[in-house]
Amino acid sequence: QVQLVESGGGVVPPGGSLRLSCAMSGSTFSTYAMSWYRQAPGKERELVASMPSDGATPVYVDSVKGRTTIARDNFKNTAYLQMHILKPEDTAVYYCKAVRDRPGWDDYRRDYWGQGTQVTVSS
Repeated sequence: QVQLVESGGGVVPPGGSLRLSCAMSGSTFSTYAMSWYRQAPGKERELVASMPSDGATPVYVDSVKGRTTIARDNFKNTAYLQMHILKPEDTAVYYCKAVRDRPGWDDYRRDYWGQGTQVTVSS
């Protein structure tokens, strides 16, 4: 079964940078689209960034576009979220999600979630 483990969260000052990691075990990482979501207290979970399994056409929520990069390393079975110019409003629990985005798999379009990692941007 797919397991996702996020890491890299912590407390950073405004304007700082952070790289989150999401390591997959239990399946073939390269066959999954990878996404990052976040949820702040009192707010709905929102998509931050997403990249399909082929590594093309990443998408970003408008609030992070231009200062955020999603990447994947199929050799390390890891997805990354690199954020720069962090703002207090980036404070949230960040979750990694994997889903097979190509038909033919028995778990096609089934979501797998990590446990989340806390990011706190504080001055």
